[in-house]
Amino acid sequence: MTVLNAAYKTHSGTASMDKKRLEYYKKKLQSKREELLRSIARTEEEGRSADDDPTVDLADKAANSYTKEFLFGQNNTDRTTLQQIDEALNRIRNNSFGTCVNCETELQQKRLEAVPWASHCTVCQEKHEQGLL
Repeated sequence: MTVLNAAYKTHSGTASMDKKRLEYYKKKLQSKREELLRSIARTEEEGRSADDDPTVDLADKAANSYTKEFLFGQNNTDRTTLQQIDEALNRIRNNSFGTCVNCETELQQKRLEAVPWASHCTVCQEKHEQGLL
């Protein structure tokens, strides 16, 4: 894609992504955001319907309880990703998208393509995961 080959432009000493590339990532983030909102709503509905099942058997109740717990755990993961997407959309609005929030280096194109809501470069992400940031 030609959008991905676009270079960063510098404004007053800081790097910023060109408008075409920013728009590409904005659309990608908004699409993922909508997908997650649908998934969260569906998961919540499935979790509620697990309670509606009038099971008598203790094993069935245990299975329903496990399913409900699994669904709400998945929902929590989706909500965390949704929050990261919202933060990335804010970085687009603030012209800071595509740079590490810690060391301010430009994020690799491959990283943004795989995880457009990434906020750290790979080095800082490793430190963050180790609790060093």
